Amino acid sequence: MTRPVTHIVRLLKWGRILARHGALRGIETAPQTPPGVKRLCRIARLGTIQPKVPDYAAAFQAIGPAAVKLGQTLATRPDLVGEEAAHNLLTLQDALAPVPFERIRQEIEATFEVPLESLYSEFDPEPVGSASIAQVHRAVTTEGRKVAVKVRRPGIDKQFARDIETYEWAAAHLEAFGGEAARLRPRQVIANFRRWTLRELDLRREAASASELADAMVGVPEYEVPAIDWDRTASRVMTLDWIDGIKISRRDALIAAGHDMEKLSANLVNAFLRQAIAEGFFHADMHQGNLFVKADGTIAAVDFGIMGRINRQARYWLAEILYGLTTGNYRRVAEIHFEAQYVPDYHSVEEFATALRAVGEPMRGKPVSELSVGQMLDGLFAITRDFDMQTQPHLLLLQKTMVMVEGVATMLNPKINMWDVSGPFVSAWIRDELGPEAALADGLREQGKTLALIPDIIRRLDAQLPKKGAAPPAPPLPDIPLMWDKGETRRWWRYALTALAGAAAGAAALWALGIG
Repeated sequence: MTRPVTHIVRLLKWGRILARHGALRGIETAPQTPPGVKRLCRIARLGTIQPKVPDYAAAFQAIGPAAVKLGQTLATRPDLVGEEAAHNLLTLQDALAPVPFERIRQEIEATFEVPLESLYSEFDPEPVGSASIAQVHRAVTTEGRKVAVKVRRPGIDKQFARDIETYEWAAAHLEAFGGEAARLRPRQVIANFRRWTLRELDLRREAASASELADAMVGVPEYEVPAIDWDRTASRVMTLDWIDGIKISRRDALIAAGHDMEKLSANLVNAFLRQAIAEGFFHADMHQGNLFVKADGTIAAVDFGIMGRINRQARYWLAEILYGLTTGNYRRVAEIHFEAQYVPDYHSVEEFATALRAVGEPMRGKPVSELSVGQMLDGLFAITRDFDMQTQPHLLLLQKTMVMVEGVATMLNPKINMWDVSGPFVSAWIRDELGPEAALADGLREQGKTLALIPDIIRRLDAQLPKKGAAPPAPPLPDIPLMWDKGETRRWWRYALTALAGAAAGAAALWALGIG
């Protein structure tokens, strides 16, 4: 187990990078920040020169690959990092200098235990993309199939494991402060982050996700997922069909090619809604760099390392929440929050409905250019504290992806009204899934399940029924001893002293160089 002093040294190192980009100022001045965290921020910024305007994205980029992924996660949490930081983190680019081709060759050949030339007749040594976990090369298989080859960075799994261990340690100590820090559930956030990252590090899992999404979207001709070459796919290498198209961020090129921007933006929104609400399985990294438009107008997606899932009951509630907000039925939206146990029962449904109205009504009747799902989410986050709503980690990816999709759709068509586009799909899905016929079918299905369970219920009378609520059971969390727990009370001051000494040494070095 890594010693606490090692975690503190890492945190101070990262803290100094954050400080040099002005990214600690918001944490240090926020009233809800625990005093211990504020003191650590003051130590970390000792002797640094801070810019007037914080650049959170540049800070996370400078810290390293795991921080880039964490920053993208925090971009969905304006309630945790503030609106300014969340907006800045949305610009975080997952791009790093490429690994030399010879190391990529070694990685492929070690994975498949054959020479590169026996797999690919052509292989471009220059990558077309280089991100924090892997880089992508263009190639042609020995059968003549044009493909993209994604190769994991050598040693990246160990680097991520080391950094995430420190995130877990820091989150455990932050949550132990109680109050606002406990309500935001940082340990659950990091636990989800660990699961997402482990999935992304295993390229076989990414290939399986792409295959599953392709099956789910087979009835949507305007959306495409490239096919996987399973014979050339393993944990460290993934091969899939090459996509010929225009990157969706190149709006001028799309217009020049004759594409309809209004239709493209609507197709993108509806493809996301189909995945999230109808299928409960969605591509959770739908930024501009991962979407292409083919000559026939089909939107093709790549990079399936981050995927989201929503269970059936949660999808019902989410659809009703979206529909209720678009139609102004705040009472029903409030009731859903209580049914899902997002809001504790000791609060008033009526008061919560009024708070929702305060978020939704200012947006009603505005021109389409001023309507925003992102603004609505920010408003909802703002009332969570007043009603003791705990963070719902299973919805973080959905929130992040909704903001991403809105950003891309608005770039394509600045006049798009997200509510008008999504409303027909959501209302039709609610009618199909919650209408009389669907209710009858669900009732028959549930009765059949109940009858099948009777023998097991008789054998196991102690079995508990699933608990009420939309959130899935929380995953087990690592056992992390706190520095001030029994057995550490006499030693924690040593770690603090080490932290102070490290910060002082760093400050002295900066002053000696004339930049402190």
